[in-house]
Amino acid sequence: MVKHRQLIPTIAAAAVLLAATVGGVLNGGLSATAEAATNGTLAATAGCGKAPTLTNGTRTISSSGQNRSYILRMPDGYDRNRQYRLVVGFHWLNGSAQNVSSAGYYGLLPLSNNSTIFVAPQGIDAGWANTNGRDLTLFDDILRQVENDLCVDTSQRFVLGWSYGGAMSYAVACARPTVVRAVAVLSGAQLSGCSGGTQPVPYFGIHGTHDSVLNISAGRSLRDTFVRNNGCTAQSPREPGLNTFTHITTTYSGCRSGFPVQWAAFDGDHTPSPVDGSGTPNDSRTWTSGEIWRFFSQFQSTTPPTTAPPTTPPPTTPPPTTAPPTTPPPTTPPPTTPPPTGGPGGCTATYKAVNSWPGGFQGEVTVANTSSGATTGWAVGLSLGSGQAISSVWNGVNTGTTGNVTVRNAAYNGALPANGSTTFGFTATGNGSPPPGNITCAIS
Repeated sequence: MVKHRQLIPTIAAAAVLLAATVGGVLNGGLSATAEAATNGTLAATAGCGKAPTLTNGTRTISSSGQNRSYILRMPDGYDRNRQYRLVVGFHWLNGSAQNVSSAGYYGLLPLSNNSTIFVAPQGIDAGWANTNGRDLTLFDDILRQVENDLCVDTSQRFVLGWSYGGAMSYAVACARPTVVRAVAVLSGAQLSGCSGGTQPVPYFGIHGTHDSVLNISAGRSLRDTFVRNNGCTAQSPREPGLNTFTHITTTYSGCRSGFPVQWAAFDGDHTPSPVDGSGTPNDSRTWTSGEIWRFFSQFQSTTPPTTAPPTTPPPTTPPPTTAPPTTPPPTTPPPTTPPPTGGPGGCTATYKAVNSWPGGFQGEVTVANTSSGATTGWAVGLSLGSGQAISSVWNGVNTGTTGNVTVRNAAYNGALPANGSTTFGFTATGNGSPPPGNITCAIS
């Protein structure tokens, strides 16, 4: 995601300028023709079944009378008969489509396991002023070009971005609620307008508690738009204290079915890459990519499969009539040794493989309190194999990234009642086989 520190003064200056004008020209909407081109019944796109002409890399497109561009990343082994998820990632002020692409589209590319088509548009003057709705029109035009050539599941379109890119993602959610399935806004504010903004869209907001560029109050305001639109119960989510170097993710209750709202506040400044346990941002260790991917991945396709069911009739041969064996089963009792999932200290820790891709994998550990009383904290030890290294952890704080690693509870999930449990997850580089071993668990 390149170094972000040098961008902060420029972003701050632009934020002041844009905040002064956002109520006027930036709220310009699209023409009825452009809007109608993207809204409508969900269906397989025109590109399904066609040999693609688009290729990976920078593509040019004419939009609103200007030559614009975007970077396209197709899955390895693209199958023209498979409907893919589509993720659009907007860059920050003075960033670029190339920055988003080279950083794996905010870290989602390595988690996608070739299930997703990624797009990174390029903003005019390296920003997203969206004057007269020009950047919304670009979004529409890119979708039209991509979907006319590639096979996209139109119920699986997602948008995200940081800072100015977050502002543009919010503008898309406001103006295209029936086009995008969900949106994630990192450290955003209303800088690119909000044409419409009255219909529900699943929303995940992430913001630093002491953001010196776009105050967290701006992020809360964007969040609350969709708390209202999605019918969620209003609340004031917990946020971490200063110098705790943690994050707290809250899932709102009462939301309309299929339209959740999540809010993650972290103890940090203006960055897309906060790290639990550290004040230094790090693209490879941040928890944001894992949590965003989980938020997007919860939404299942609503598009029916294009492959027709088999027409071969079921076999007519009657089942065998041989009687079952009469020999009784063995009476040797099963082994009583529990599985090696880590149990000393009144708790157990059980590992589960969640996902894998070339060069990396994702795991989840369930921590269960087996003692008779409540815990105040827990610690899980595990051993990574050769070539394996943890890159990000959520719902826990890790010590070490290779070899013997310890993950302790975050500030918000250490207290477990008797028989209670919690989970933490992580992504790691390397082959996921063999899985992490020597798992231990202890409580305090």
